[in-house]
Amino acid sequence: MILEINPKHPEPRKIKKVVEVLANGGVIAYPTDTYYGIGCDLLNKGAIEKIYQLKRRSHQQPFSFICSDLKNISEYAQVTNYAYKTMKRLLPGPYTFIMEGSRLVPKIMLTKRQTVGIRVPDNPICLAIVQELGHPIISTSATDPETNGILSTPREIQDKIGHALSMTVDGGNVPGVASSIISLIDDTPEVLRVGAGDISAFSV
Repeated sequence: MILEINPKHPEPRKIKKVVEVLANGGVIAYPTDTYYGIGCDLLNKGAIEKIYQLKRRSHQQPFSFICSDLKNISEYAQVTNYAYKTMKRLLPGPYTFIMEGSRLVPKIMLTKRQTVGIRVPDNPICLAIVQELGHPIISTSATDPETNGILSTPREIQDKIGHALSMTVDGGNVPGVASSIISLIDDTPEVLRVGAGDISAFSV
């Protein structure tokens, strides 16, 4: 099922429809400010397992997740003053920040070092979904399980992996560039992946 949502002004009625699917343990594809993502409710372990299977990914590599804003991030990660100021400057935007997770994060989503990857994308649709749901949603790029290639349109997603999804949200075109990944552990910024967004402040 493909549901079209206005990318600039998401219709509340349609957002509620998406959230109903997530609340019932569904897995969805949705637009972000980088790629189309695959996600579910962060607190639904059964749905998270489905995404691990779909992505053919080891549990040693937890997925990142999307928060609605900085206040939301502080519930799921240990946010220092430095981290807060850094994220306030750059979010919402195409960044994934690595921080220590809080007790609210399910164990299945923590690395061995108890860290998490958190995003606040500059995309009104996914932020509206997270706000309406009341919890973060998992964020991993929509890829073809056979080739691992990026699936960049809702039609492509539906054709290749639609059987494994409860819903595909069509939010129009997205940039198609990966997020930059920046570790803020111990207030020592480290760029782990160069992607979209300005990372000049972290360049050594």
